[in-house]
Amino acid sequence: MKAKKSMMKRVNKGSTQLTTTAARKDYEAAAADFLPLEGGPARKLPITENSENKSTVLYIGRIPHGFYENEMEAFFKQFGEIRRIRIARNRKTGKSKHFGFVQFASPEVAKIVAETMHNYLLFEHLLQVQIIPPERVHPKLWKGVNRFYKPLDWVRIERKRHNKERTFEEHKKLVDGILKRDQKRRRKIEAAGIEYECPEIERTFEEHKKLVDGILKRDQKRRRKIEAAGIEYECPEIVGSDVPAPKKIKFED
Repeated sequence: MKAKKSMMKRVNKGSTQLTTTAARKDYEAAAADFLPLEGGPARKLPITENSENKSTVLYIGRIPHGFYENEMEAFFKQFGEIRRIRIARNRKTGKSKHFGFVQFASPEVAKIVAETMHNYLLFEHLLQVQIIPPERVHPKLWKGVNRFYKPLDWVRIERKRHNKERTFEEHKKLVDGILKRDQKRRRKIEAAGIEYECPEIERTFEEHKKLVDGILKRDQKRRRKIEAAGIEYECPEIVGSDVPAPKKIKFED
């Protein structure tokens, strides 16, 4: 009698455990997001938050000419507070590369701007506005954003290069190049059957070339005589680095 009672007790306990295990498996299967086809326990996928909901940085492409930092700030501040604006520029010329970035204070405002201004026609350009997720924002994106970039004055630089004082070797090389190009142009014109002559240019450069050759020849002769006498001699005004011209003396009237 006692053995029968103990056996019934074990059977009831086992059935309760089976029921609880089956119920737990059914609950896990219902709450799971992924059931493997090859079998095995159900898995719940990790919850991923949409990073774009927290992003405040916008990429703006196809920016038209003349729509720069001040114009962009005046235009986009109608949507909300702006923190930073940056337009990509050429380091050498300072000209716009026609794309930039805008950071708003609120992610909601950034989302509204992206939805409103994407494919917006501005000065015959369709603006391309996209939200940049926070993990894709480069850490050096805003480096030097408040520094005013002053483009180089290439006209002044080229004028200084063109008007610099040259040594006689440099001037001789310049004259030889001009004469070489002039002869090449003359041969092309003659091959085309056109009579062409420019005695003014040819005579001027030939005379100058003859003058430079004479000066260099006399300088080399003088150097050989001084070296034969055992004297150290250097003449930077003729051969060597450029020497600035002496200042002119002004007399008061």
